[in-house]
Amino acid sequence: MPASKAQQKAVAKYMKNNYDEIKIRVPKGEKEKIKCHADSNAESVNGFIKRAIDETIERDKESVIE
Repeated sequence: MPASKAQQKAVAKYMKNNYDEIKIRVPKGEKEKIKCHADSNAESVNGFIKRAIDETIERDKESVIE
């Protein structure tokens, strides 16, 4: 059953109030490569990218401390 207009509006409001969006561009073919990697680890593309960012930030913090 499709979402009602009111439900769509509520979801859009929730997303606007609780999330920031970042748009990235990758060369042709990279999107599929990223999707395949995420799928092979049973995660979404968004989840994979978020994990990659978090791990890189943590690794970079550790290298500054040392």
